[in-house]
Amino acid sequence: MRQTIQSLVDELKSHLHEYQITTNETILEHHSKDESYHAWNAPDLVVFPESAEDVSHIIKIADAHQIAVTPFGLGSSLEGHAIPYNKGISIDFSAMNKVIEVRENDFLVKVQPGVTRSQLDKELKKYGLFFSVDPGADATLGGMAATNASGTTSVKYGVMRDQVQDLEVVMADGEIIRTGNLARKSVSGYDLTSLIVGSEGTIGCITELTLQLYGIPEHITAGRAAFPTVDHAVNAVVAILQAGVPIARVELVDEASVRQVNRFSETDYEEKATLFLEFHGNEPGLQHDVLFTKEIVADYQCEDIQFEKDNASRNKLWDARHNLAYAYIHGNPERKLMVTDVCVPITELGGAIKHAREKINELNLVSGILGHVGDGNYHALLMINTSDPEEVQKAEHFNKEIVTYALSCGGTCTGEHGVGLGKMKYQEREHGNALTVMKAIKSALDPKGIMNPNKLVDN
Repeated sequence: MRQTIQSLVDELKSHLHEYQITTNETILEHHSKDESYHAWNAPDLVVFPESAEDVSHIIKIADAHQIAVTPFGLGSSLEGHAIPYNKGISIDFSAMNKVIEVRENDFLVKVQPGVTRSQLDKELKKYGLFFSVDPGADATLGGMAATNASGTTSVKYGVMRDQVQDLEVVMADGEIIRTGNLARKSVSGYDLTSLIVGSEGTIGCITELTLQLYGIPEHITAGRAAFPTVDHAVNAVVAILQAGVPIARVELVDEASVRQVNRFSETDYEEKATLFLEFHGNEPGLQHDVLFTKEIVADYQCEDIQFEKDNASRNKLWDARHNLAYAYIHGNPERKLMVTDVCVPITELGGAIKHAREKINELNLVSGILGHVGDGNYHALLMINTSDPEEVQKAEHFNKEIVTYALSCGGTCTGEHGVGLGKMKYQEREHGNALTVMKAIKSALDPKGIMNPNKLVDN
């Protein structure tokens, strides 16, 4: 086997620089895991391409030898997407991190896949523009497209698939294709862009993205509202949306999680089911939206509502929300974080969260619940002792329970984390005969099964 790997390295060196290829044990270990609870597995080697042509050469060699290829961004995925369970080649896109072109008047930007969300926003500020998808982690744009990421702003701006206008992709045979164009809309041909976005590297590697941008709002107001129960908070959100209030973010944090936030972020928020809110617009419009929202939440027994206008206070508010996972990790150093992810129709969200909390209490798990309640997506943050088989089994049982509940009311097993390895077991139940079509697409576009095997759809 060692000789086989060395032969592969030698063949790659005929197209790439020596510094782009490594079998260093530390780097292999770094590419053996992501942020998920899934078991680690190291690749045989890691390659750092600098262009689409480099990626094409890598995949052509992998195709010729039927060697697995696993794309790697920053390793922030949560369902084992970047773990190379078939070993082979891990393609790390960190060296492809250029913002290629900002077309400010078209509200478009072209980037390489290794560009991070914060890197892009820093570049866009000089143009008065921003990129809307905020998954919390400072992930790469390529990874965000591969998993169809969303996050806190999706209620207003949509998810990753809504922002991608064109992709450059290296397919499983090494061919380089483009999936779209610069036009705002098109009905020409199959929608390959939407097919690639969310495909988790199972049919090709993204090497360039053209993304839609938005003007930075004139004013931003953020706030938090405390309620006696989760049901009251969720029903208030439904009423806000039904009233047509153009809310940009609306996040639910349950009582247990607010308590954890206060300990970690040194805040003194009331330990109740809490909505974190944000509005974008002009000053008169925001004043109206805030006043209207106050009137609506009062009908749902809102116990306290506070709004912040200055940047420092807003950032403190959202830092507390974004750092919730780290708050749980810091508060439970002997345990590992397992993050669940399901999405249900908004009207079913209150029942789904109540069901989740009942199961957490029944199984005696350390956990908090938070959600992007504007689009029906919620998470349970489970802190588990991975060396205790009984506790791991309880966590897996809990995950199955909330997925089963979500599917029973017309929801999905994952709203934003993706399928990866962890959610494959639910694909047949969710998609039925459509899963056969998905597998046929995978087989047609990756006949040798080398592209991120054993993820998304199991061929």
